[in-house]
Amino acid sequence: MFKILIVDDEVLERKALTKIINSSSENVMVIGEAPNGRKAIEMAGELQPDIIFMDIKMPGIDGVQAVKEIRRSNHCIRFIMVSAFNTFEYAKEVMQQGVKEYILKPSRKQDILESLQRVTAEIIEERKSMEEKQSLRENLDRAVSIAQKEWVSSLILNQVQDITFDEWSQLLGAEITSGYIMLFSLLPKEKGDFDLEEKQNFYFWLKDALKTVVKKEEIMIGPMTDFQVPVLFLCQQQPDKVHFKTSAQAVIDSLFSSFHKKQVNAELRIAVGLPYSHGHELNKSYHEAVVALQQLLKTPNRKYLFSSKQGTVELPSISDVLELEKKLLDSVRQGDINQVMFIFDSFVSKLTDNKGLKAAAVKKSLDEFFILLSRMMHDLGIHFEGSLTIDEAADINLILEKGKANLLSVVKHVQLWRNNHAKGMLHRAKEYIENHYADCITLEHVAEYVELSPFYLSKLFKDRFGMTFIDYVTEIRIKQAKLEMVDATKSLKEICYSVGYKDPNYFSRVFKKQTGLSPTEFRRETVC
Repeated sequence: MFKILIVDDEVLERKALTKIINSSSENVMVIGEAPNGRKAIEMAGELQPDIIFMDIKMPGIDGVQAVKEIRRSNHCIRFIMVSAFNTFEYAKEVMQQGVKEYILKPSRKQDILESLQRVTAEIIEERKSMEEKQSLRENLDRAVSIAQKEWVSSLILNQVQDITFDEWSQLLGAEITSGYIMLFSLLPKEKGDFDLEEKQNFYFWLKDALKTVVKKEEIMIGPMTDFQVPVLFLCQQQPDKVHFKTSAQAVIDSLFSSFHKKQVNAELRIAVGLPYSHGHELNKSYHEAVVALQQLLKTPNRKYLFSSKQGTVELPSISDVLELEKKLLDSVRQGDINQVMFIFDSFVSKLTDNKGLKAAAVKKSLDEFFILLSRMMHDLGIHFEGSLTIDEAADINLILEKGKANLLSVVKHVQLWRNNHAKGMLHRAKEYIENHYADCITLEHVAEYVELSPFYLSKLFKDRFGMTFIDYVTEIRIKQAKLEMVDATKSLKEICYSVGYKDPNYFSRVFKKQTGLSPTEFRRETVC
């Protein structure tokens, strides 16, 4: 079914077109009528038609302007222009917008239906082509996934002896100098097992998450066995210990953050083998990851482990705990509940390692943390009435559960406080943008200025103003650029730099997208 919008300032013309189209075929249906260009832009956004019959000459925003505006947000809509004026200039202007169909008023029924038939045929052909490409892409992805599973399985079983990283570099189109195995394990939080659907969901999540997180390395994802998934990381640098751990740690942190947001009733564990510079040695990395995972599962509060050459696990230092404590306090201050829960898990893992899993020592450290938290909230002017005291307990798990519950109640209170103060914070954010639009301004900079997390500030911006952060920055910059263009002594390049853009070509594209005119065209019309 093709959805059609009719745009004409004459009601009789709209009704006549609607009647002709609706009675012509079961495959087309008029879903709306607009009396002017402005209403057409609004209805196109709401109804998402496939085809628009657009009158050219209308008061206010004419048909050509409306086409330009609609195409900015939806390039898939097709237009059939309708006009009583048979002039080359009109035809030329709409052709520049990609419009191929043009019929004259008064329109013959045959002309209308033939034009409609040509456009629908073109849409059908395009959709068919897209479906074929999508099917081909899915089949290719499926074949690559199967090949990767078999390849990783062969490596694990040490069945591949003769391949070199040079050969892999040729296959993958990127220089490969080393590789290592990261082993992922999914554990149920409660007694019982996962069903087939839960297994598949975890595997699909891991594949999607790794594609999003891993940027500088090639990966091959192995098959899931007993809720464990080996993943081969192929690196473009030599296996330097510092670079390897930094890169792997970034992947681990991002995956845990994503997994926590997924809110699965399960726990994720990650074990990492050492990197090797020869393909036939990668099975060693896998076995190291297996040993690390076995040790990891004996330590309930740890989430991940790196293997060492001695077959032991590298434990964190006190400085790691203090650094996480600082990050945890900052996340609470920002009211980011997902990040708080994620960092708390890492904080507890490192804390219990350093304290030897002694309940009294862990309780003491958590009590000290909540004292710092109370002081921070007091400094922010946030009044919290609940108790943060942790009762004495012989079971370390009870202490940790109480600590997490206390932290959860605090961060929810902070979120409520921030929501109540959001209007003032957004006002400060807008003021900051208006005063610094000429600088290299980012969401992170503004979020730091108003003491909100970037994610939370972005969400507030969209909810309160109906536009994204970058859209608002762009609006302010283009508004200022238009004001400066009145001064003929300033060059367009000078104006470009003065409003915060570093590339005149990019500035020109953004300006035209916002105004419908290039900077040169806008200045010519304004100055004249």
